Amino acid sequence: MAETGQKKLRTGWTTGACATAAAKAAYAALLSGEFPDPVTIMLPRGEEPAFALAFEKLEENAATAAIIKDAGDDPDVTHGACIQVTVRPNAQVNGICFLAGAGVGTVTKPGLPIPVGEPAINPVPRQMITSELQKLADAHGVPLALDVEISIQNGEELAQKTMNPRLGIVGGLSVLGTTGIVRPFSCAAWIASIHRGVDVARATGLTHVAAATGATSEDVLRAYYPDLPEQAYLDMGDFAGGLLKYLRAHPVPKLTISGGIAKLTKLAQGAMDLHSARSAVDFAALADVLQQAGASDTLLKETREAKLVSYVAQQAAKEGLQIGETIALSAQKAALNILRRAPVSVEIIVVDRQGLVLGHAPTDEIVQLEQS
Repeated sequence: MAETGQKKLRTGWTTGACATAAAKAAYAALLSGEFPDPVTIMLPRGEEPAFALAFEKLEENAATAAIIKDAGDDPDVTHGACIQVTVRPNAQVNGICFLAGAGVGTVTKPGLPIPVGEPAINPVPRQMITSELQKLADAHGVPLALDVEISIQNGEELAQKTMNPRLGIVGGLSVLGTTGIVRPFSCAAWIASIHRGVDVARATGLTHVAAATGATSEDVLRAYYPDLPEQAYLDMGDFAGGLLKYLRAHPVPKLTISGGIAKLTKLAQGAMDLHSARSAVDFAALADVLQQAGASDTLLKETREAKLVSYVAQQAAKEGLQIGETIALSAQKAALNILRRAPVSVEIIVVDRQGLVLGHAPTDEIVQLEQS
């Protein structure tokens, strides 16, 4: 269990863990005529969860089993999805041939851990499935030679809510999971998606990626750069540090970040996780910036007592102070500091909730900043 406040949050299971359990149940039935229910598997870190079957079907030359994914208390788009696996003997293969059934995507762009043309079934789930099925084959004294087809009910529709379309994964979801366990509100999966987005951009030769903190700021990005290909857009969310640190080691020549004024104020002040629960605007420091810009004593007092950066920006504008520009330049400096001289130029666009641009630090400002 994870905890937030006084509430304990339930962990859940990855699509990879569910697919492994379904595959094991199906292959056991193919070999013995009986579906184990519940079916137990071993996860990479040694845990041994049991999964109840939602569906089973045994045919002469195939077996199918399905499991309903329980993501615990994580806001996972695949929570409640039906993960179905069909296994069939295939004497032409040595081991397992993985196939994408309905709702599982296919990789179409380089840069991902799975080659182009392969089903979007990640390496760890493949290893988990192979390990469990090899044990069964050994126990029955037969060689492992199978087609394993994974399907996810409504997967193609659900994939539109993920990064898959931008990563060049078409036709459905990915089968994911490095530990088999979904930790509620974990940052890891989101940051991993950002990293894969950078990998695809680099592998396809892109020289410019554009990252947004949310839907409104992404709309602004698309208006600025209507000709950027889809895979250039990164759903950064709150994880500025996760993106910038990865770019430090895996550079792309140009990065544009578009975000709300509050989140980019946090970045400007050195925060790398911009979520409201994990970082806060330093309003006293913001007041110091305004003081240097000539703000009135009234505005300085309001700023130190403020709860919303948007309110401060509105009040500052009444005094002719456009703090969006200051925040954009400060966020640009902060991003460059995180990048540590990596060959990445940084552009910052600060927007309000309605998508109005409040500040812009273009990449050509970098030369001036470095020379100042």
